[in-house]
Amino acid sequence: MSTWQGRSRRKKSGGRRLFARKKRKFELGSDTVNMTLGETRTKAIRGRGGSVRHRLLKGQLVNVSDPKDGTTRQVKMVTVLENPANPHYVRRNIITKGAIVETEAGKARITSRPGQDGIVNAVLLK
Repeated sequence: MSTWQGRSRRKKSGGRRLFARKKRKFELGSDTVNMTLGETRTKAIRGRGGSVRHRLLKGQLVNVSDPKDGTTRQVKMVTVLENPANPHYVRRNIITKGAIVETEAGKARITSRPGQDGIVNAVLLK
């Protein structure tokens, strides 16, 4: 189900706002996508003007950047260790920006937004 991102039906004073028109398609928002660990699955979303965005529904590979030597390589994720967005996401292996994951290269912090960017990037921690 989509969300409506238009103006509220209530004024700041608490009174009811009377609209002169109905809701419009360009005022629609979209639901959040919780990317989880698993076999890679993406979903293409058509945006305004025909642009296409890719949502990552499931994934197991991450582009890990090492700040010490400046190299980036693609490694496999093992599990989610910590997620500041929601502590319950750790149990369900949901990955969002800022989550700390265990990879084959070590611990890494996610720097991209997989539900919106369609890719998982991370920086290796010490």
